[in-house]
Parts: sequence; C-alpha cells; structure tokens
Amino acid sequence: MASELAAAAKPLSIEAIPTVTIGGLPVAVIDRAASARIMVGHAVARRGSGKPPLYVTSANGQVLSMCAADPEMKKLFLASPLIHADGMPLVFASRWRCRRALPERVATTDLFHDAAKVAVEADAAFYMLGGTPEALRKAMSNVRRLYPRLRLVGSRHGYFRPEEEETVIADINASRPDILWVALGAPLEQRFAVSNLARLTQVGVIKTSGGLFDFLSGERSRAPAWMQSAGLEWLYRLLLEPRRLLLRYAVTNPHAAYLLLTRSG
Repeated sequence: MASELAAAAKPLSIEAIPTVTIGGLPVAVIDRAASARIMVGHAVARRGSGKPPLYVTSANGQVLSMCAADPEMKKLFLASPLIHADGMPLVFASRWRCRRALPERVATTDLFHDAAKVAVEADAAFYMLGGTPEALRKAMSNVRRLYPRLRLVGSRHGYFRPEEEETVIADINASRPDILWVALGAPLEQRFAVSNLARLTQVGVIKTSGGLFDFLSGERSRAPAWMQSAGLEWLYRLLLEPRRLLLRYAVTNPHAAYLLLTRSG
C-alpha cells in the first residue's frame, strides 16, 4: 500500500502545483485532500534516501503582515516549496485578485486529520514536536483515540533550551517519522525547520503547525463552521482571548487587508 501511495503521489509533484501571489507570498493552489496525499506520498518516497525533508508551511493574515514587515521572516517562508492558505481571507483575495482562485482553505487543524487518515492506510509515522507538556500529552492521547492504527513514533514538548536542540534532533531522527509536525509558533517553527533541514535526514516531511496541538488537546475550540466559512475565525478567537489578541489583531488585520488588496495577483 505504501508503494502504491508513493506512486500515486508522483504526478502531484511539488513543482507541478500551481501558485498564485497572495499578500506577497506564493501560495499553493491545492485543496486539503491533495495536500494530505502529496505530503504522505512524498514522505513515504523519501524513506531511507538521506535527503532533506520536504518543508511545508502555511500563511494567514498575521503571517502576511509579519513577512511584509520583516525580510528575514519572509525568507523563512519563501524557503518552503509548498505554502498553504490557512485563512479564508486569502481564499477570498484569490477570487477577487488572482488569475486562479484557491479551491479552499487548507487549515492545518483540518489537514492533520486528512493526513492521519491517509497515513493509516500507508503505514506512515508521525512525530509531534511543540506545545506545553500538558497540551502535548492530551493531544497525543486524543490522536491515539481517534486513530488507533496511526503510528505515533515520538513526541517532545516545545519548551526546550537552545543547547537541547541537538538532543531533540537526535531523538527525531532515531524515531524516523515520515511526517514531523512542528508546533512552536511563527516564526520559531519556520526557523527550526529551515535551520535543521540538512540534519533531519530521517524525516520525510516537516509541517509547521502553529497552535495545532492546542486544538487537538481540546484546550482551544474551533469557531462555528459558519464563522470559518465567512473568514471570521479570528473574531471568534478574539472573543475568547481579548487581552492576548486585541492589540495583535488591531495592528495586523488592517495591514493584512492592505496586503491582500495590493500584493495579490
């Protein structure tokens, strides 16, 4: 089954995936189902190759704002050959401003479940890096309950010191995961991925994951489906955490809207 999946994924080569510029970043024109297949397929195909892993990341309005303000941040995102649109405003902007519209939002919180189902069939293994110790423990427990046949070969919380990074990388390589989910928050997770690509030789795919583990653990809830579809998930999060998010959104949302209108095409 694994070889069949890898073969099926070959026509969906990374180079063949079209992109459109949205808010200044090249965003992949791809849906969640295809993203899950190509991630697992590439991971399985890379087993034992010793090649650097495929680095996959995601962009939303906050990311667009941060990249426009910080050239070094933008370089971290441009190092990825596959950038997903993790925000409905990017989908809307593609419909209004781009030559091709994005088929849908590829939210990492949803993509994880798509990839897990494909991984079960392909016998592909996951490693989860990031989050607090308690959130990670709950997330791992919930993932095992949802996907009892999924191979979870390792995990590590995200609160490690720089001098511990070598040990973390050694543990990941020893676990030989097909997909490494890195949930350290932007830009830490992108920096970790880019700086360690050459060393994570036993990993097939790295997927940056933001707050994924908080949702998998149940510590955070998703917005109602209608708010997600309307591009209002940010408002739902603001209502839940006004003190933490009000200033951030007050700065990044208007800037992101400007970028979506002026740097998309």
